[in-house]
Amino acid sequence: MTDRHPAITTATADRFPQEPAMTTFRTTTSHVPAPARTDVAPPAPVPPDPLSACSAALSGTLRLLGAGLAAGAGAYGVAFMTSGAESEQGSFAISLTGLFFQLGVFCLLAAMWRTRATGTSRLARTMLVVESVVLAVATVQSVFTLPADGGEWGTVATVLDPFWPLSMLGMAIIGVKVAVAGRWRGALRAWPVVAETWIFVALPSLMVFGREIGSVVAGTHFLVGYAVLGLLLAVRPELTRR
Repeated sequence: MTDRHPAITTATADRFPQEPAMTTFRTTTSHVPAPARTDVAPPAPVPPDPLSACSAALSGTLRLLGAGLAAGAGAYGVAFMTSGAESEQGSFAISLTGLFFQLGVFCLLAAMWRTRATGTSRLARTMLVVESVVLAVATVQSVFTLPADGGEWGTVATVLDPFWPLSMLGMAIIGVKVAVAGRWRGALRAWPVVAETWIFVALPSLMVFGREIGSVVAGTHFLVGYAVLGLLLAVRPELTRR
């Protein structure tokens, strides 16, 4: 049977040509890290904080100064308690440990100077200088008592003897100034007043109760006052900073 409409079929095919078949492409994404740059300098190391280093160095110095005060005051207190009643001039042990104690007080003055414990004014600094001079003369007096070996002092030791109580009176004034200035904190602010009342406690005890009882009171006060102050300075140096 012959196709009756061949022209229509051909025309229709020409008007609607077949579209080419669609091809699907798959793409694969890969992440390749960028090469490291070699022209960039490594970060510079962070320099240490100079304030922290200075603070640590100061704390170490204060610990040593506090230990020196505690050792000197402890030795003098024990010697005063055990042999303070032997004679009016004391014994060789008291003269020697008294010298150690005075060196310990120099340690305390050095700590006060470095931390400006008495304040920042010129008067506050001058107080420490004057006390250091008086204490130096008292220390010379202690040196001249050593040859007496607990016996009668020579002329130099006798003439310079008043500088001993004067140095202790000066330390009492400085103790009050430290408490008023308030640059030391906590127990370190109050303990210099306790330690430096020795002249107001020990000397009256020696005069009222005699050398036997007064020596025990004086020695005990050295241990409770100056020796404990030295331990506080050695153990808690941070209390010297506001």
